[in-house]
Amino acid sequence: MGTKAVQIGMIYALCPDCHHKWRFHADRPLAKSGKGVYVPCPVCGGKRGIAHAELPDLRIGHLDCDAFYASIEKRDRPELIDQPVIIGGGHRGVVSTCCYVARKFGVRSAMPAFKARELCPNGVFLKPDMAKYQREGYRVRDMMRAITPDIEPLSIDEAFLDLTNAQEAHGKTAAECLIELQAEIRRDVGITVSIGLSYNKFLAKIASDLNKPFGFSMIGAAEAVSFLADKPVRMMWGVGPAMERKLRDDGITTIGQMQELDIHALQGRYGSIGKRFFHFSRGQDNRRVEQSSERKSLSSETTFNEDISDLDELVDIAKRLTARVASDLARKEIAGHTVVLKLKSADFKTRTRNMRLTYPTLREDLILETALTLLKKEVDGTRYRLLGVGVADLFPADTADPADLFGEAEETAPVELIEDNGESTLPPARLIPQIPRPTAEQLRESLTRRYRLHKKTSRQHRFGF
Repeated sequence: MGTKAVQIGMIYALCPDCHHKWRFHADRPLAKSGKGVYVPCPVCGGKRGIAHAELPDLRIGHLDCDAFYASIEKRDRPELIDQPVIIGGGHRGVVSTCCYVARKFGVRSAMPAFKARELCPNGVFLKPDMAKYQREGYRVRDMMRAITPDIEPLSIDEAFLDLTNAQEAHGKTAAECLIELQAEIRRDVGITVSIGLSYNKFLAKIASDLNKPFGFSMIGAAEAVSFLADKPVRMMWGVGPAMERKLRDDGITTIGQMQELDIHALQGRYGSIGKRFFHFSRGQDNRRVEQSSERKSLSSETTFNEDISDLDELVDIAKRLTARVASDLARKEIAGHTVVLKLKSADFKTRTRNMRLTYPTLREDLILETALTLLKKEVDGTRYRLLGVGVADLFPADTADPADLFGEAEETAPVELIEDNGESTLPPARLIPQIPRPTAEQLRESLTRRYRLHKKTSRQHRFGF
């Protein structure tokens, strides 16, 4: 008599092609395709049916657009579909992103352009079109909002989604909603996205990277610890190159080795992040999906073909960058409270200087004069390879330049200079206009508006551990 197979349990499955749902008992591990688990659909014969024992219970998703900038360019230029497309670079810049064809040659984001050309001499280098990318990114964002308001964007092309209420709102599981969203984006936007689904943010983000491009992967609670055990420590949130080296020096190269240490040992060695290592290594993450606040800054920058130290040349470039920033502010109907100047020297050291205005502005002349005030302090013979001008602390446009409400607009607003070292100095007296004293009613209206803006701004949820 043959031995009876050990039953693993009930498996739930969903076909992304025909949306057929079914379940079955598995007596052996499911076959894997790449790094994901897929099963054939018994109805349409599709090979991409997703299957997992916890499929109905997983509620936290992470959506990541596949090689977003490059995918948009390939969509708009079909002749590039099979070509290694690299976005960014220029003569001395860095790679913003690249398609999966280029990645086969070793090209990666943030790689110097000259290195990318060495690795992929036949690569098609394209200048980024940020306006187009933002437009398509917000289009994808709107599709997400159609299935849940609980969205936490991480960048223009990725976001967390909390689909806890999907069953109540749509009569569908989170997996069904995300499968339909994935298909809708491919059909209507013309790009692919990869989706990770789990019971918390940490594992959902890991899952979305498992089977790119156009993947759908899940990590359940029952498998989390064993799944993480053999993974490298760099997969952990908070582990960058420096921390990875420190962990390696301590003999820790896999997450499984962290699992063997208690919380006191990790916290004693690595501080507060050690405490998070303890929980993350065990698949524990209590962070909520926070509805994202609006973007906090807007800027424009450029990398020079040749290093520049001359003030007049830098001023001319700053004028062009400021014009772009002012145009974007007007188009988006927002204003900046702080002007930011960014410089990168020939030895790749970055200087960032900020000047906070008394009130938000979207006036090009004010932003430019403030930026030039900062720039002149940094022209000391240093040769620069990059210059950027931007604004931070963004507000609605109707809160900008209130001096216009009280009388004739002055040439500039009073400002406070905030240096990187924390020291503050006042600008030259000529920059400070005489603004009429507001009435009590105007002050009350201003304070009410700021309070309402404060209440609308979601606070970042801190780790509970």
